[in-house]
Amino acid sequence: YHKGYYGRVLIVAGSRGMAGAVILAARAALKSGSGLVTVACPENERKNIACALPEAMTFGAASAGGGFSLKAAAQVAAFAARQKTDIMLVGPGLGSEPGARAFAVKLLKTLAIPAVVDADALNALSNAGLRFFKFAAAPLILTPHQGEAERLLGGKIKDRPSAAAELAALSGGVAILKGAGTLICGGGVLLKNPTGGPALAKGGSGDVLAGLCAGFFAQAGLKRGFTTVSALQSAALAVYLHGLCGDLAAEKFTERCVLAGELLDFLPAAIRRLRK
Repeated sequence: YHKGYYGRVLIVAGSRGMAGAVILAARAALKSGSGLVTVACPENERKNIACALPEAMTFGAASAGGGFSLKAAAQVAAFAARQKTDIMLVGPGLGSEPGARAFAVKLLKTLAIPAVVDADALNALSNAGLRFFKFAAAPLILTPHQGEAERLLGGKIKDRPSAAAELAALSGGVAILKGAGTLICGGGVLLKNPTGGPALAKGGSGDVLAGLCAGFFAQAGLKRGFTTVSALQSAALAVYLHGLCGDLAAEKFTERCVLAGELLDFLPAAIRRLRK
C-alpha cells in the first residue's frame, strides 16, 4: 500500500475571511483516511491555509477581490490533471462574489472528475440553473441544506424525499438533503440518517461533512469504481459518522458547547462503534 492507494483529493475552496471552511473540510478529508489531500485556494489565502494544514499540500490560483478569478478555473483543472486527482470537493468558503461563482460554474463544466459539490458552489449552480446544467463528470454528490436545495429547485420544498430524489436525478449522482433526519438519495435508493442532532447546528459542521464525503468517496471509488453506488455508500457513511461524532461530542460537552472543529476528535470512537 502507498498514499495513492487511499485516494488523491483536491479541495477547491476558500476566499478572504473564509479560510476556516477550507481548513475544516481538508482536515475531515485527511482524517477520513485519504492518502493525499491538496487544497486549491486563491493565492492570497494560500499562506494562511498552508500554515494551518501541515499534512496537506496547497496550490495557489489566480485571485481577484479576495477570491478565485475566472481564469483560475483553467489553472485548477490543469493542476488536477498533473496530480492525477481522483476526486474534487468544490465549494467551502468560496464566497458569493460574481467572479467566484463564475469560477465554480466553469470548473464544474470543464474538470472531468467525480466531485462533491457543497456550499457556495451549490449557490453558483442555482444561479446557473441546475435543471439545464451540463456537468463535465459524474457521479456527483450534492450536499445542500434546505435553503440551498430550495434555490437549486426553484421553490419551497414540501416533500423532502421527493426533493432529494429530484436533486439526485438532476445531478446524475447522489443528493444529501441535510436537516433533521438527513436524507441520502441516489440510484433509486432513499436513506434516512438516524444519527446527529442540535450539536451539529453550528457554523463549519457542513464543511466537515463535505470533507468526509470526499475522503470516503475517493477511497471507495478507487476500490470499487466511481459509480452512483459507491457515491451513495460513501455519502451514507459520511453522514452517519458525522452525526455520530456530534452525538458523542454532545455527551461530553453538551449540545450547546460542541464546536465544528471538535467533531473530528470523535471520529475514531465513532468508527470503532460502527465496526462493532
